[in-house]
Amino acid sequence: MRFCLRRRGVISFLLFCAVTAWAGDGIPKVAWKRPLGEPLANAGTRKPALAASIIDDGYWQGAPVGGFGAGTFSRTYRGDFARWHLKAGVHKYETVYANQFALYEKSEGSAESVAQVLVNDHPKSGELSSWKWDYPVGAGDYYALYPKSWYDYRWDKFPAHVTLEQFSPIIPENYRETSYPVAVYRWHAENPTDHAVTVSVLFSWTNMLGWLRYPSIDFKNSTNAGNENRMVTESMGEAGTMKGIVFDRHRPSGVQNDWDGQFAIAALESPGVEVSYQTTFATNGNGEEVWAPFAKDGRLANSDERWISSGEVLGGAIAVRFTLKPGEKRVVPMVVAWDLPLAEFGEGRKWYRHYTDFFGTSGTNAAKIAAEGLKKAASWSDAIDAWQAPYVSDESKPAWYRGALFNELYILADGGSFWGRPVDADPKTHASFAFMECFDYPYYATLDVRFYGSVPLAKFWPEIDKQVMRQFADTVPREQSDKMLWEWKSAQEGKHVFRTRKVRGAVPHDLGAPSEDPFFKPNQFSWQNTNGWKDLNSKFVLMVYRDYVFTGRTDKTFLKYTWPAVQEALQYLRQYDHDGSGLPENDNYPDQTYDVWVVRGASAYCGSLWLAALRAAEEIAKEMGDTASATKYRELFIKSQASYIKKLWNGEYFRYDMLSEYKDDIQADQLAGQWYANLTGLGDLVPVEMQVSALKKIFNYNVMKFGNGDMGAVNGIAPDGSIIKTNEQVQEVWTGTTFGVAALMLSDGLKDEGYRTAWGVYHVTYETKGYWFRTPEAYEEDGLYRASMYMRPAAIWAMEETPLRTK
Repeated sequence: MRFCLRRRGVISFLLFCAVTAWAGDGIPKVAWKRPLGEPLANAGTRKPALAASIIDDGYWQGAPVGGFGAGTFSRTYRGDFARWHLKAGVHKYETVYANQFALYEKSEGSAESVAQVLVNDHPKSGELSSWKWDYPVGAGDYYALYPKSWYDYRWDKFPAHVTLEQFSPIIPENYRETSYPVAVYRWHAENPTDHAVTVSVLFSWTNMLGWLRYPSIDFKNSTNAGNENRMVTESMGEAGTMKGIVFDRHRPSGVQNDWDGQFAIAALESPGVEVSYQTTFATNGNGEEVWAPFAKDGRLANSDERWISSGEVLGGAIAVRFTLKPGEKRVVPMVVAWDLPLAEFGEGRKWYRHYTDFFGTSGTNAAKIAAEGLKKAASWSDAIDAWQAPYVSDESKPAWYRGALFNELYILADGGSFWGRPVDADPKTHASFAFMECFDYPYYATLDVRFYGSVPLAKFWPEIDKQVMRQFADTVPREQSDKMLWEWKSAQEGKHVFRTRKVRGAVPHDLGAPSEDPFFKPNQFSWQNTNGWKDLNSKFVLMVYRDYVFTGRTDKTFLKYTWPAVQEALQYLRQYDHDGSGLPENDNYPDQTYDVWVVRGASAYCGSLWLAALRAAEEIAKEMGDTASATKYRELFIKSQASYIKKLWNGEYFRYDMLSEYKDDIQADQLAGQWYANLTGLGDLVPVEMQVSALKKIFNYNVMKFGNGDMGAVNGIAPDGSIIKTNEQVQEVWTGTTFGVAALMLSDGLKDEGYRTAWGVYHVTYETKGYWFRTPEAYEEDGLYRASMYMRPAAIWAMEETPLRTK
């Protein structure tokens, strides 16, 4: 079912679903759940051979906050703010202990009160020693259904039951608020006792300006001189008065750098809700000026003491205090907002982030963003619930799958996403958008991977995805002749071998890297010579057609814009049809997304993509009224289809290729083109009987003969069912391609097989190895991974979108 939040009837229905399914502010049953701070036995980690080159932050992960392109960060399920993606394209993992929530509670008539920092951890260097650390492990649960997550605190020393609801306004078809740099924390408090209970929530934060100054984001040795905190108060009418702290710095002129701007924390004071504050404290001290008054009665000292840092790190804190009568409930919002308007990449070009189109580019509007977050917290929460309701309430599908659908969306914002325009560009022009392949392979909009991972972007934010495809279309007729090292070939030959950066007609592998000048210098990836890859051009055509189909087959302007590039891309690929059979042939190196897996001659994977691309081009030509081209592509499809079957069908499945050492192996992803054909209504590329036979073979071998059938689909397996040990990628499960295979299984009527195949990835990620919110590209049978926080697993949404076959 496709929907748009702009349709009144639909949103009314969805709001009804949300209320009836979740009884107001309850936590959805399908949300992923884990006891607060509970360690994981036998957790997975990176492959030892890659320990020096890829990220492994451990399993202490939680759902991120932050809008598309605004920068993100996340709080772990033990309660510490630890993962920072605030500088475009840069990953940093380090707990900032002064960024905390703490809870005070006291029952009426009791001589005892309790004040506790809400983290199952404590500082290791002695700072903030007066604070009460080490919240008990397992005293409550963490839940996640991105973009929301919840901390349900259940400690017997707390008389009132308090749950924290956390989110940013990631909302479908919303191209404004989805970009906001704001995180909302709604505290749901309930008094189940017979006595009134006073509750206070402390929110402390660090003045982090200057911490992004260097690419390494060195938190401990940062330049903090000139930083200053100040109190802010603003009337919000009937809602109350916003009170908070702005974290700023003295600067000789306006914001000139991407590490500069503001942060703000804020809450609403209203009848029955009191906000107190400590504007400034030194985070390397014992923190007594904050903790002593808070632990006494849940109030801070209302100290507006201010000074300009000479290098010491400054913190600030607010506290929200209220009293609940027996049986009473209350929801209290708090927010953190940031205004870091500039992004700067390696070669110095500066960009304004997309949210600045609504808040200005001065970098002094953190309080304004915070105010909007407080004002709209409830409506944003309802909109997210309304969006999720029809999916999470669909009990015809497994609960694990319904939860994973949303939790795998985290990568759209948290995967180094960028959304903005050059500072000298017309604000009315289309902004550039991309999220990265991953932080280990930091390429923007990696096309062979986004073929899988962009499915939810195309579904829920189609105008963004169409702009990405327009940008790729713009690159097709361009040539960039600078020479770059071809790393794989150089290693093979023991000497330097070079490639041209971008050849005309070749769709680039990526739109650039943050270390260079992305969007202006594409194709930075140099491991392989992607100008000769056999999947990129086909995938480009298929994604163009997908975006047209996903938006109701009405945007002829989009088709007209991309049609010349579609034709040129297909013509370019035809040069590799060396024998005139209609099929482009692979050239005895890893010339497709499996970039260390050699392929030679006609191949199942690239051949199926070619067949699908020809069908898509035929349909686009019809929409364009180009009868001659439609006929040409139809005739070429028929010729190529016959060759594909003749060369590669062995009676059970399609062989990997014709000439390499892997030629008879069973590739899980052999029918990727058919998957996209089903996704977009292009029909059968090969007879359905062949599809079903191949999929059953994949299930029985790649799935069930690997890891006891509990780990997803291994990329390749020998015809006798043995694991192939001669190539790293052959013996890996790729999480995203597994979801694509599962989608095709479902579409072709293999329901049990499809869900079992996909469940293996869920089982490894969320149940056994601890890869939640860092889902990797790949892991082997021992569960050790490569490339965490990867783009491709968002392909799980293909399981939702690929239509079931109708008889």
